[in-house]
Amino acid sequence: MEQLSVKISRKRFAAAAVVASLALAACGSADSSEDAEPTADETAAAATDAPAATDAPAATDAPAATDAPADTMETSDAGGSGELAAGTVFVTGSSTVEPVSVRVSELAGELSGGELNVTVEGPGTGDGYEIFCSGEADVTGGSRAIREEEAQLCADAGIEFVELKIAIDGLTVATSPNNTAVECLDNAALYALIGPESEGFANWSDANALAAEVGSAFAELPDAPLVISGPGEESGTYDSFVEFAIGDLAEERGQEEATRADYTSSANDNLIVQGIEGSDTSLGWVGYAYYKAEGERMKAIAVANDEGECVLPTEETVADGSYPFSRDLFIYVNTAKAMENPAVASYIDLYLSDEGIAKVSEAGYVQVPSADLTAARDAWTAAKG
Repeated sequence: MEQLSVKISRKRFAAAAVVASLALAACGSADSSEDAEPTADETAAAATDAPAATDAPAATDAPAATDAPADTMETSDAGGSGELAAGTVFVTGSSTVEPVSVRVSELAGELSGGELNVTVEGPGTGDGYEIFCSGEADVTGGSRAIREEEAQLCADAGIEFVELKIAIDGLTVATSPNNTAVECLDNAALYALIGPESEGFANWSDANALAAEVGSAFAELPDAPLVISGPGEESGTYDSFVEFAIGDLAEERGQEEATRADYTSSANDNLIVQGIEGSDTSLGWVGYAYYKAEGERMKAIAVANDEGECVLPTEETVADGSYPFSRDLFIYVNTAKAMENPAVASYIDLYLSDEGIAKVSEAGYVQVPSADLTAARDAWTAAKG
């Protein structure tokens, strides 16, 4: 288990206007920038004993990027991906999106006989945007939409991109199945347990007074050790949790919109899973696929909605948005690199094809509605010109 990591908190910023303008620019302008070879450090992966079919796969090795050969490989995909160009692609970003991107990379290797070689890493959404906007990656995954200041980094570097929604995730609050005293929590209770005013709480019941003060319906928390494991600030899953559970109350109370700093944090979702499973009275949060992979070794805690109804994450509640912590997952593509390197375009064509998008379900996430998939395909077609 990694040592306790103290995080430097940061404010969230609205990004809609800049993302929209840059996405439109990506669909029009074909200005290109020189390719940069991938330089991001490979992230350490700690394997768990979860089923192999749903664990986040390790990053694949690939040679340094070169000009893609002209030869192509036919595919049998029903989604219309057509031919796959030989060459190399570098994908970075969200560890939540990583399992999907890895599966599509494996499909690309199979269909191309190994000629389309895709390297996938998952250092986190925030780190991925930084790498992507410095020109070091062809594609990045995001478990949240790109922020205004991150999009500005791309703009400053002359990097145009297209945003593609590829899946829906249910950010899952979880504990050990042995923790029978906690079945459901509301945002106020989560704020009292994990928010900026909970620093130093070592027992679930330590949060009772604060939970009652902020209006929680769950202010009778058990007298049991509170062992928290979760992502660090480099993760989009951290940002999403702050947005869902902490941000509004923190703003109302004049607190920083951040979690407490004194918990075991990691950029590696498998380590977070280990932490949640390693204590009978644990508390943590991960993407739905990581929870689903664990079967009976992890218990989801239901989240109360605005009407006070406790909702568990399932494929149905995540898909229809009734689970309060549902969120969209994205990939972002450097449009200039896609035009310069046919291998990048081939990989995204495959990603959005019927066969490629099926990997979303295989990875444990929920497929987007058909209208959203069509919109993503249309945006990609427009970006390619």
